[in-house]
Amino acid sequence: MASGAGPEIERLMALLSKLPGLGPRSARRAALALLKKREQLLIPLTAAMQDAAERVTSCHICGALSTRDPCATCADPARDAAMICVVEEDSALWAMERVGAFSGRYHVLGGLLSALDGVRPEDLRLSGLMQRVSAGGVEELVMALPATVEGQTTAHYIADRVKQLAPEVTITHLARGVPVGGELDWLDDGTIAHAFKSRR
Repeated sequence: MASGAGPEIERLMALLSKLPGLGPRSARRAALALLKKREQLLIPLTAAMQDAAERVTSCHICGALSTRDPCATCADPARDAAMICVVEEDSALWAMERVGAFSGRYHVLGGLLSALDGVRPEDLRLSGLMQRVSAGGVEELVMALPATVEGQTTAHYIADRVKQLAPEVTITHLARGVPVGGELDWLDDGTIAHAFKSRR
């Protein structure tokens, strides 16, 4: 990667290059920035990563990353336990919480079904979701999964399973269509067509 840099620097760059969005060049730049600013970046980052490795865990109820188990959302009595929003990863949960439009609970799948990538139902946190539905008290499942083939396949799979377990549970999907501030001329055909079907 960087001839003559030494095994420690090589290892740092190799590990950084495994992060999403960082290729070999970006990893090299990130490693150089960290090493040049040891006191301001490298040492605090090392401490933060060590702290996260020791303290962050997955909530046994919803699967969200947290330093508490159950997480703050699952432990909050003010949250509506009758509504569960199903998301792919924690990043989607954080986005929903940032907006503050949802007052229910969450379930983080940890991925999406994908025959191409070999991701099967047992590889996701689907059994935990089915246990929550089977336990009763859930009235609505909100599918907040990506508008991709994998996302829609996962949503359909979950809907089929829930209909067998608890047919009284309502399954809803986030609306998709024209974004706020969006111009029709810049939207793809699928988005426009979906916006028309979902009009109200």
